[in-house]
Amino acid sequence: MTIILYDLCGKNGKRFSPFGWRTRMALAHKGLEHHVELVKFTEKSKVEFSGQKLVPVLKDEDNVVSDSFAIAEYLEDAYPDRPSLFGSSEGRGMAKAINNFVDMTIMVHMGNMIVADVSGHVDPACLDYFTSSREARFGKPLPEVQVGRDDRVVAFRKTLEPIRRVVQDQPFIGGDRPTYADFPLFGVLQWARCTSTFAILEPNDPIRHWFERLLEDYDGVGKSEPAAV
Repeated sequence: MTIILYDLCGKNGKRFSPFGWRTRMALAHKGLEHHVELVKFTEKSKVEFSGQKLVPVLKDEDNVVSDSFAIAEYLEDAYPDRPSLFGSSEGRGMAKAINNFVDMTIMVHMGNMIVADVSGHVDPACLDYFTSSREARFGKPLPEVQVGRDDRVVAFRKTLEPIRRVVQDQPFIGGDRPTYADFPLFGVLQWARCTSTFAILEPNDPIRHWFERLLEDYDGVGKSEPAAV
């Protein structure tokens, strides 16, 4: 039995997708071996079999699952003998709430601050597509999107206060050990770490310490992807 993960990649196979990282951490948490198929921005045909065009996609024998949270739920239900991603039905609900909060709030703020930096890590063959599609989304050239981020990052840090109040009192959002509730925000911060040198978090921020703990966990799978320089 082989699990295949179709994950976005950039230049030289760099994997920086915030959604891909949620699934990578979920697979590491479950301790599931898998094969990776890298998908560039302009290689959407590779995942057409899933009935849509976005990654990550998980293929487990005849089971095909897209959307990172749906993948997490599949892994939890298909492999109940492995460490739990949610801990309980209540934990599943908490993880879903955090997942939605990150998607609807944190991702928007982060994109405004690093999208031009991300373009520097896109495979050259996909750069025109990435630039034109993102400029259409933001309504301006990518460098202009990042203008004023030194001021905006202050407000961004404030949006993290509910999470900060949790991880200043315990190692992870899930408690003494990570759960899936930790992975959505981790994925966004990993996206920034891999593609931008802009200081998203202050050095003494409890969230920074939480993020660094997750980078080291699971045999350092998070740290295995180099940070932007």
